[in-house]
Amino acid sequence: MEEKKKRIFSGIQPSGDLTLGSYMGAIKNWVALQDEYDCLYCIVDMHAITVRQVPADLRKRSLEQLAQYIACGLDPDKNIMFIQSHVPQHAELSWVLGCYTQFGELSRMTQFKDKSQKHADNITAGLFTYPVLMAADILLYQADLVPVGQDQKQHVELCRDIAQRFNGVYSDTFTLPEPFIPKMGARIMSLGDPSSKMSKSDPEGCVYLMDSPDAVARKFKRAVTDCETAVRFDPEQKPGVSNLLTIYCAATGKTLAETESAFAGQGYGVFKPAVGDAVIELLRPIREEATRLLGDKAYLESVYRAGAERAARLAEKTLRKVYKKVGFVAK
Repeated sequence: MEEKKKRIFSGIQPSGDLTLGSYMGAIKNWVALQDEYDCLYCIVDMHAITVRQVPADLRKRSLEQLAQYIACGLDPDKNIMFIQSHVPQHAELSWVLGCYTQFGELSRMTQFKDKSQKHADNITAGLFTYPVLMAADILLYQADLVPVGQDQKQHVELCRDIAQRFNGVYSDTFTLPEPFIPKMGARIMSLGDPSSKMSKSDPEGCVYLMDSPDAVARKFKRAVTDCETAVRFDPEQKPGVSNLLTIYCAATGKTLAETESAFAGQGYGVFKPAVGDAVIELLRPIREEATRLLGDKAYLESVYRAGAERAARLAEKTLRKVYKKVGFVAK
C-alpha cells in the first residue's frame, strides 16, 4: 500500500512584489517539495489587509503573485494554489479558534509588537488576531508541515498550542503542524542593511523577481560590504559580504568553499558584479515566463478557481467536524 504523503501548507501576502528573499527562502524550496509532499500554496490576501492596501493594487499583485509562483516552477497540477479570500472557511474557522486563544498569548507575539510600533496610527484588531487566522489557514488542511522563516516560527508554535487546546477539550480534531525551516538560503538579508531581512518595503535593499537586469546589477554594485577586500564568510565581522556569498551560492549551486576560493584576492569590485550577474541569470526565465502568463488572464483565472475548489473541499471537511464538536446545529 502506498504511504500517504505528508501535507504542507504555506502562503505569502500579496502586500508587495515578490523578492529574491521570498524566492530563495521559500518558493525555491516549495518547488523542491512538490513531488514528495501534498502541497497547498495560498496567496494570503486576507492577511494583507491588516495594513491599508490600495484595492486595485492588491488585486493586481494577487494575480502577479500567482503568475510568479507558476513561473518559479510550481505546477498547478501538482500543488493546490489558490487565493485565501476565495475559501471562506478560513474566516469561519478563525472565529472559532479565536474563542480558544488567550489574549495574553496574542499580546506576546513579537510580530504584533514590531508592527504596532511601525503602524502606531493603525493598530487594528486584525493585526492583533492575525496569528489566529494563520492558525486557521494551517489547521483547516490538517497540514503536517509549514515552511516558515525563523520570524514566523512563533506563529506556528501558537498554532500548535491552539490545536492542542481544542483537541484536549473535544478529542483529536487537528493535526499538530511542525515548522519546516530550510537550511540554506532561508534568510536573505537586505543589500543596504545586512542586519535586517530583505523586505519588499525597502526598495533599494531589496531585489524583486520582476526587476530588470539593469536594476539588479545596480542594486548589487551598491550593496553594503565593509572596508576590507577579502571575500570571506563571517556573519559576525562581515555581514554584508556573508549575505552576498549566501546569495551567490544559492543562485549558482556552488559551495561557500568553492566561491571563496574563486574570488580569493579579487576584491569586491569583481565580486559584487559577479553576484549581480548570477542573480540576473537566475531570475531571467522567471521574469519572462511570469510576463507571458500575465498576458493570459483566462489561464490564471482557471488556475485560481480550480485551486479554490480543491482547497474548499478539504477545508469544509475540517470545518464540519469542528462545528459539530463545538455544538453548532448541522445545516
